[in-house]
Amino acid sequence: MAEFIGRDRKARRAYGFDEIALVPGEITINPEEVDITFKLRDKTFNIPFLASAMDGVVDPKFAVAMGKLGGIAVLNLEGIYTRYKDCSEILEDIAKATPEKATALVQKLYVEPIKENLIAQRVEEIKKAKVPCAVSSIPQKAEKYGRIAQEAGADIFVVQSTVTTVHHISNAYTVVDFRKFCKTMKIPVIIGNCVTYKVALELMETGCDALLVGIGPGSACTTRGVLGLGVPQVTAIADCAAAREVYYKKSRRYVGIIGDGGMSTGGDICKAFACGADAVMVGSAFARAKEAPGRGYHWGMATPHANLPRGTRIHVGTSGTLEEILYGPARLDDGTQNLVGALRTCMGNVGARNIRELQLTEIVIAPAIRTEGKLFQSAQRVGMGK
Repeated sequence: MAEFIGRDRKARRAYGFDEIALVPGEITINPEEVDITFKLRDKTFNIPFLASAMDGVVDPKFAVAMGKLGGIAVLNLEGIYTRYKDCSEILEDIAKATPEKATALVQKLYVEPIKENLIAQRVEEIKKAKVPCAVSSIPQKAEKYGRIAQEAGADIFVVQSTVTTVHHISNAYTVVDFRKFCKTMKIPVIIGNCVTYKVALELMETGCDALLVGIGPGSACTTRGVLGLGVPQVTAIADCAAAREVYYKKSRRYVGIIGDGGMSTGGDICKAFACGADAVMVGSAFARAKEAPGRGYHWGMATPHANLPRGTRIHVGTSGTLEEILYGPARLDDGTQNLVGALRTCMGNVGARNIRELQLTEIVIAPAIRTEGKLFQSAQRVGMGK
């Protein structure tokens, strides 16, 4: 329900992950016997995890490692890996930059033009390892880069911008026709990002295979501070999932909802699924992997924007291997490792045999969920008290 925030002005209450909790089920299931596969058209992935298309997270080597572990890593076709043939020194410079100079340095480095031959080369590098290849671009470049990537052997194409809608007005450049684009592409297309019921429904009608949900929740994103835009992820995912159900009843075509951003722990990820997600896209948790190219640093996709950066470079450190972060064994107590194990255990405790059943889990509003009974953890800054 909406509440008055001023005279004749109402606002709807929205919720984030820290404000809700999942209720245990009436039955429990062996975590090893639950189904967590993620389907995208005719492709089935062992785990419903995608690594964000951010240069500090995914390079070709990381994409191969993620693919071999059963997930999907999305390579940004407008990042440094298609601007420079060798990025080792560039990544080192970004990691060494002071906080005051990091954004200006990233802006300067991303001025280098994109080289189309590197798009095909990066796709081929990933496909050579016999793993799925997912790549992304902004809507304005989707048709051109989508064609190149598809011909090079890419398996999934992601069209991603801060806010994406079917109806876009511009006199400065040609607006992409999503219906035409999805029909032309022979591989699955994921479109994002959105946070509302109506926009999600309209995007599903273009023929895309999945939607990215999330505006501003990422750990390296500053969109909410710079533009004031965003809807907390619990509400955003639930609203877009509602659109998915309506669209499915009408068309009998299932469009996946991918929660994108705002999830730093296994608990956040489990809540995203309970709110309606079919998969999750994660950045900072994977940026901490030894295989990540950022050397312990992570920066948002809009950080290099020439006029209005909407991201920053943050230090996340390196906590373990990608396998430990995904499958454990967890060596940290903060929920940032063994994310797959956390999802399976949660599903077992709520009695969900698959992701669709997890989406039906009872949810309670619980603003004290992170602090209740955690006095010693908070005082000692361990576990949930960090």
